[in-house]
Amino acid sequence: MKKKKIRYRTVIISDVHLGFTDCKISQVNHFLRHIDCDKLILNGDIVDGWHLRKWGRWTAEHTRFFRLVLKKAEKHGTEVVYLRGNHDDFLWKVLPLRFDRILLANEYIHESPSGRYVCVHGDAFDAVTTHFRWLALLGSFSYSMLLMINRFYNWTRRLRGLEYYSISRAIKARVKGAVNAVGRYEEALKKFAEDRGCSGIICGHIHTPADKMIDGIHYLNSGDWVESLTAIGETPEGRFELIEYSQFQKLTTRMAVPQMDLEPDDDDMDFLDDEEPAQPNRLFPGFPVPSQA
Repeated sequence: MKKKKIRYRTVIISDVHLGFTDCKISQVNHFLRHIDCDKLILNGDIVDGWHLRKWGRWTAEHTRFFRLVLKKAEKHGTEVVYLRGNHDDFLWKVLPLRFDRILLANEYIHESPSGRYVCVHGDAFDAVTTHFRWLALLGSFSYSMLLMINRFYNWTRRLRGLEYYSISRAIKARVKGAVNAVGRYEEALKKFAEDRGCSGIICGHIHTPADKMIDGIHYLNSGDWVESLTAIGETPEGRFELIEYSQFQKLTTRMAVPQMDLEPDDDDMDFLDDEEPAQPNRLFPGFPVPSQA
């Protein structure tokens, strides 16, 4: 039986980090299968080129992510905007570029009934990423190690019947330096929106979801699909809201899918049932999807 889809005017996701061990690929694919939208904004770090070059791994589920996106563009008329992040900075070589309903760009102005919103990944407003690439790479490696420790820690918590606990999110919330860094980041993006003559800013990068007003500017951060599992949705009436996957899951009456479970479920068969035989990609010829490891 086909599951209902939730309708949005626009959906914004970022920081999926395809190719990274801790990417929650089953969850983000389930999310995409169960939304219907006029515009889908992929706000940077969708593919994690940094990890793929070193120790990342590409699976069939990662390829399925792009099949879902292309299906929305080709069969449902969804406008897709893919914005460059720092982990998928290989896109710099081709920006800007348009294929029918798919646009690749560095930043994008979204016209909403609520006003003009500038969409940008946000790494350009992170001093470490911008000026100290070696330090950013070290930070990425440290974050990977922290997530590995976090997996083991939460395995022990599950054995004791306890809920998931994010060590990295706790550090961000409690360490003064991290809190101050997030504050400076948000302030810089608020000013960027003002300079662009926009009433709001939609970003990602720091893996900290947010929906708040900063001195009259609406600041939205779509979070990530590594830990927070969040997105931004614009309702048909033009109101923005933060979507948490745990709540979205309940609306679609679907239990969580293990990350590494690649067996097709009912929703996958739903997706495959109306597929046409494989044909050359008319919408996005030559799209650089990494090969399976």
